[in-house]
Parts: sequence; structure tokens; C-alpha cells
Amino acid sequence: MATPDEPDKLSEDWGLDDEKPLNGTSPASASPAEEEQMSAEWEAMLAAETKAPAEGADRVLNQDEIDSLLGFDPNAGANVELTGVQALINSALVSYERLPMLEVVFDRVVRLATTSLRNFTSDNVEVSLDSISSVRFGDYLNSIPLPAILSVIKAEEWDNFGLLTVDSSLIYSMIDVLLGGRRQANAMRVEGRPYTTIEMTLARRMIEVILEDTHRAFEPVTPIHFKIERMETNPRFAAISRPNNAAILIELRIEMDERGGKIEILLPYATIEPIREQMLQMYMGEKFGRDPIWEGHLATEIFAADVEIEAVMHEMDLPLSRILSMKPGDTVLFDMKPSDPVRLRCADVELTQGIMGHIGKHVSVRVTRPLNPPKVTMAAFEALDQRTETR
Repeated sequence: MATPDEPDKLSEDWGLDDEKPLNGTSPASASPAEEEQMSAEWEAMLAAETKAPAEGADRVLNQDEIDSLLGFDPNAGANVELTGVQALINSALVSYERLPMLEVVFDRVVRLATTSLRNFTSDNVEVSLDSISSVRFGDYLNSIPLPAILSVIKAEEWDNFGLLTVDSSLIYSMIDVLLGGRRQANAMRVEGRPYTTIEMTLARRMIEVILEDTHRAFEPVTPIHFKIERMETNPRFAAISRPNNAAILIELRIEMDERGGKIEILLPYATIEPIREQMLQMYMGEKFGRDPIWEGHLATEIFAADVEIEAVMHEMDLPLSRILSMKPGDTVLFDMKPSDPVRLRCADVELTQGIMGHIGKHVSVRVTRPLNPPKVTMAAFEALDQRTETR
């Protein structure tokens, strides 16, 4: 236990008795004004110390700045260019903008499907194209809201598969329209049960109508037929591509008197690879290589061109030694008579035949039969183009 003399000894050891007074005065002799000044100085020092860490700390981001950093914009459409982390994640995907003809084809699908579904339902149906975007196949399967009907469709000429998804709201709305249900804005959905046979049959018939319109829309570009391979309700059984493969997603919205839903058509890039060159066209009917206007101009200029025609009376083979030994007075006999036909040719192409004669002092040839048909026609060039495209 410390004795009364120990605090004095400790103060001497630490030099507390020799401590200099603040501001040149001792604490005991400080006046009230000096004490207030000292308090103000201490408060200023403490405020500076607490302010310094706050200035060096990281600024807190608001929600809009976080969304911009991550690339999420709820007000942006599906066709807006991605930014932030989303742009890095999706940098490997090919943008559908590189296939301008695809949007033209599905605009035709919208017009054709509007008419076909009106005839199918005998109701006022409006079809619109929501968006065309690039997605990963695995991400799309995980984003499908269930319950839904997934149809695996096969493109026969392309020898590959696609996916057509019909959401539940459209299925129940279509059933109400076809079977005379009540016209209510929100279709009644029965949870916890699979689709019945009638619902699957009606949905299959509607999908066949959409696929027929898709076939007709692609017809000006390339002949293609789509058929339903199978229908699934579980996305795990509708895997037609690897999860990381890129695909084109086309969203169609179908409205029937304030009710309806969405149809989504998914085409992997591997499926549309055979028609990649056609999809690169800027407008329907554009051709690579052949241009009818240029062909007409070229034909006109060719018809007006000047060419040299040779009249060949006779041809024979002679040894080179005899040719070199020829001298004035030698005779070469042609095995032909004056009435025999003469061949007319341009360069190495034989055109026709004629009879030799003369008009005044000029030698003439009278054509006796029509021109020989050409060995190479435009059909040969078209066949060559088709072989090149198939390769």
C-alpha cells in the first residue's frame, strides 16, 4: 500500500513539479479570461481533430449512383447500350444490331400474327414487338417466370433448335377467349396444378399459328420451316444449348381487350448461323453480287462495243521445217471449194458460218445460219453463287 510520501516522490520522478505553466502562467494564477481563452483553444483543437477524419473518409453513394455504376437503369429500354459492370459481364455477347434484317423479319411477324390471331380467336388482338436483345441461354432459363409453357422448336432447313415460351397470363387469357370465358382484365390463374390437356392443346394450336407466321416472315429472305419438337413446363427439360452460349431473344406482346401476355422466341446464334449473310442485309431484297440495274447498264455498253471478227477459210497443220523452208513460188493447197462455208469467230469463240463472195472490190461473207448458243449462261453464274454460299 502506498504511503503519503510516495505521491510526492512519484511527482518528483516524473518531473510534474517542473512542468511549465500554460501560456506562460501557472494554473493557480490563471485569471477567468485566460481560462475562457484556454477552453476556446481546446475546443478548436478538438473540432479540428474530429473534422480531419471526416474529410478523409469515403463519400457515401446514393442509389442512383450505385445503379449507374452497376449498369442497372430501371427506366432504360432493352435496346439501350449497357454500362458499368453489366457492360463488362456482357462484353462477350454479340449485339443483335449487327443483324439488321432480323428486326425487319420480326416486324413482318408482328403484322402477320396480328391478322392470324384475329382469325384464330375471332376477337380484337393486337401484337407488338417489345424488344430484341442478346442474352445468355442459361440466364434466360433462370429468368423465366413459372408456370409457363416452353416449346422446343426445330428449324428444319437450319438443322437446329430454338425455344418459344408462352407465359401463364397469355395462356389463361387465350383459353377464356376461345372457350367463352368472362371478359375480365386479370385472367384467373389456378395455382399449384399443372396445365390440363385442353390448355396444352389450345396453347399448342396458338404456337403453331405463330410458327407459321414466322415461316412466312422469313420466306423472302430464306426458306425455313419451324415445327414443334416437344412442349415442356420445366425449364430444365428445355435445354437446347449450353448455358454460356449467346442467343437472340425476341419478346412479342399480345393484347386482347386489356388482357393478354407475352411470347418469347429464343434463337441461339448457332441456329441462325446458316443465314448470317442474309441477316447482315440492310433491307429485304438486297443481294450480294448481282444487281439488276448494273446488269442492264453492262449489257447496254457491251452491245455498243466494237469487236473484231475473223473469217477463217481453212486451217491445216504443217511441220515447222516446211514453214521455215518456204520460198516464193511454193503453193499450199486448201482442201475446200469456193462454195464451202467459211467460219466466223471472235477471238477463240466460233460464232457462225457464211459463204465467201465479193461486193465490188471488197471481199464479203454472207451469214448462212444463226449464231451459236453460248456455252456459259447466267444460270451457270447463279449456280456458282449458290455453291459459294453453301460452303
